[in-house]
Amino acid sequence: MNNEPDNRQHYSTNTGLVKADIVISLNGRDAGKRFIVIGTDAEYSLIADGKGRRYEKPKRKKNKHLRFENKADSSIADKLAEGGKITNNEIRRFLAEYAAENHSEGGIENAKR
Repeated sequence: MNNEPDNRQHYSTNTGLVKADIVISLNGRDAGKRFIVIGTDAEYSLIADGKGRRYEKPKRKKNKHLRFENKADSSIADKLAEGGKITNNEIRRFLAEYAAENHSEGGIENAKR
């Protein structure tokens, strides 16, 4: 048996998620759907899409089951950074505009890559 220490790095590419990041769910019933991060810690993020997962009751999901897609540059990002409240309508509108700009409805085609 080899007594040398294991120097391999074990890390998740999603540990750097912050509020207002746009993510795609990789696992579960919501796989392939686009969400916005409204809260985060070391292992979990709180995500909402304004429809099935509303701002008032976000989904708590492990970061390893989320894929970072983009940083949000909008009033939503500013409000979340300042600790302000956003509405579900604002979330839905923002995600719809983002999807339209990126020629994709929900991100399903790239979810498992």
